[in-house]
Amino acid sequence: MTPSEVFSIVGMIAMPMWILMIFLPKWKVTRFLIDYKVVPIALSLIYAVYIFQAVQIGGMMDFGSLGSVMALFTEENAVLAGWVHYLAFDLLIGMWILEQNKGIGINQFIMAPCLIFTFMLGPIGFLLFMLIKTVKQKQS
Repeated sequence: MTPSEVFSIVGMIAMPMWILMIFLPKWKVTRFLIDYKVVPIALSLIYAVYIFQAVQIGGMMDFGSLGSVMALFTEENAVLAGWVHYLAFDLLIGMWILEQNKGIGINQFIMAPCLIFTFMLGPIGFLLFMLIKTVKQKQS
């Protein structure tokens, strides 16, 4: 399978999880997938394969400078691994946000933008949730 094909597949693996988390966060199937981290584990396995291949092709990765990191993103397997890394960790943060909200009780209509931003812009969704959480807790 080519890296381009895997890129499409990992997107098709992650997208349904985000849809479930945004629209059906309390459904038993969604809860099962969140509780057991099924999708992030699957993505992590794919990540492990491609990071291992990237190391085999390009040697150990150097994260010591911006130039070194930019050089990593010239190798297709490393770029794919980086993308899968983003998908897995953004999902984990989205799942964490939903777990946090169990005790807070923020309305799902307010939670949806937090999750959408986490999906699209990772840290911005996390920041938005933390701001809303802080305001909600101060009101309580």
